Amino acid sequence: MSEKPSSGALGPIVSSAHLASGASPALSEFEFGLILVSHAFERWMVRGMAAAGVKDLSALDVLVLHSVNHRGRAKKLADICLVLNVEDTHTVTYAIKKLERMKLVRSGRSGKEKTVTISAEGEKACLAYREIREALLVSSLRSLGLDETVLHDVAQRLRALSGHYDQAARAAASL
Repeated sequence: MSEKPSSGALGPIVSSAHLASGASPALSEFEFGLILVSHAFERWMVRGMAAAGVKDLSALDVLVLHSVNHRGRAKKLADICLVLNVEDTHTVTYAIKKLERMKLVRSGRSGKEKTVTISAEGEKACLAYREIREALLVSSLRSLGLDETVLHDVAQRLRALSGHYDQAARAAASL
């Protein structure tokens, strides 16, 4: 019976070895982790909201719903897109229309601009989602002993990295 090699002997765990063979194998390893966590997070949001009683929402729909609910203030489309870093405004427009049809948000006006606010039903859905999140996700993460300050630091670094990816995307678009 032969022993399995350690992951260190195999190199970093990545999705694209041709990218990991460049100057930063750790960046390729990070990107693979980002791929896995982003897909897992999207699945969680959709299934968490379904468990909260609101089915047939996409991950973007859930993000838009929570963004509209944030701080209980009316939001403009441009602000939602900016906060969520969504370039294709039509996808957020579609999500808002869908949420409006489901009576989870309401449209209004602030001067000439269209705004979106949370409805009582939407707020109820967000609170149910929070309860399920606390029971299923937060409690299991706490059992790992993750320090809140470490999570805070990771969140700050991810936001900073998003700026580097955005800048690289702008540079790539100019080539």
